[in-house]
Amino acid sequence: MKFKSVSIVASILLLGLTTPVWSQFDVDEPEWKESDAPPPPAFDVDKLVSVDVSPNSSLVYGVDPASISITQSDGLVRYVMVATSASGVRNVMYEGIRCATGEFKTYARYSTDRKWTPVSTPEWRSMYGNAPFKHPLRLAKAGACDNAAPATSVREMVNRLKNPNYGVTP
Repeated sequence: MKFKSVSIVASILLLGLTTPVWSQFDVDEPEWKESDAPPPPAFDVDKLVSVDVSPNSSLVYGVDPASISITQSDGLVRYVMVATSASGVRNVMYEGIRCATGEFKTYARYSTDRKWTPVSTPEWRSMYGNAPFKHPLRLAKAGACDNAAPATSVREMVNRLKNPNYGVTP
C-alpha cells in the first residue's frame, strides 16, 4: 500500500511540473506569414557598405544601405548584396534574412543585361551549416539581427555595419 501512495504522489508531482510545458502549446498563436516582398530596389555600387565575410574569400561583399528594408510585422530584413571578384565581375542578389529562424532567401538576381531576374521558387534556407553562402550569416551577425529579432532600424543596422563597436559600452 505504501508503494501505491508514493507512486500516486510522484505522478501528481510530475503532472504539476509538466503542466506549464503543456500549456505553452495550448496558446493559439497565429502561424508566421511572410509579407509580400517588394520588387528589387535600385542599388548603387559606389555606396556599398562592406560586409566582412571571410579573410579567405576571393569575393568582396557589400550591401547598399538605400536598399535595406526592415519589416517588423514579419521580422524580415531585405537588402541588395553585391559580391565582387578581383577581376571586377559582380554577382548581385536581392535577399531577405529571417532573424528568428536563422534563415535567408534569395528573391532575385541582377543579370549582366541590367535587369532583375526573379528566382522561380525562392525558399528559406539555413544560414548555418555547410552552405556555400556565408554572407547572410555575416550580415546578420554584423548588424541585421539583434539575436532573433531584426535590427530596430535601418540607420542602426548601417551604423553597426560601418562600426562594429557601435552601441558597445565599455
